[in-house]
Amino acid sequence: MGVLMAENALPGIVVLISGSGTNLQALIDATARGEIPGRIRGVISNRPGVAGLERAARAGIPTAVVDHRAFSGREDFDRALMARIDAHDPALVVLAGFMRVLTPGFVQHYTGRLINIHPSLLPDFRGLHTHERALEAGVETHGCSIHFVNGELDGGPVIAQARVPVMADDNPESLAARVQHQEHRLYPRVVRWFCQGRLRLADDGQVHFDENPLQVPLQVDGDDPPA
Repeated sequence: MGVLMAENALPGIVVLISGSGTNLQALIDATARGEIPGRIRGVISNRPGVAGLERAARAGIPTAVVDHRAFSGREDFDRALMARIDAHDPALVVLAGFMRVLTPGFVQHYTGRLINIHPSLLPDFRGLHTHERALEAGVETHGCSIHFVNGELDGGPVIAQARVPVMADDNPESLAARVQHQEHRLYPRVVRWFCQGRLRLADDGQVHFDENPLQVPLQVDGDDPPA
């Protein structure tokens, strides 16, 4: 009973997925190691049968599917999704490869507790096909960003970034693999900061870390130990 009560006292996390769930797995593993002082209370997918649901089930995490194809519009889908999320009373909602554009009402409902990871150094390469576009642009550095979600696609306040070099012989697949490795290191770290109370979104839209407003996103070396 004491262990259950202690777990219930931890900040609740709900993770939204659409696919394989590799970032979800990184969060599950970090939570199991005690690196995240929170509890993943639910994993919700908009697509049935994806591998991320199996990852959650193996970890004993409740899962649900809210299939967007069963709804006539985005607003109806988002209302159903919100009901599923709110049943877990989460402190934080994590988008981990969730491939749906969310309505303004959904975003407003979770303002300050909705975060997303994007495979580029925002504001560069918003949207899809980021690795192909980075190679076409000839950039020397690429990476990933974690941001609070607002009403602008991939335009919310950026919390932290991890960088990787772009090699002369890179293709989209090799570059994606290098970026994804950093995603798996960065996302658990940011979720930990949120659950520790070190990270928040102020009313003016400014990201605060350890009560100091961030003038630029935190730059995290992927080889640094967790902090």
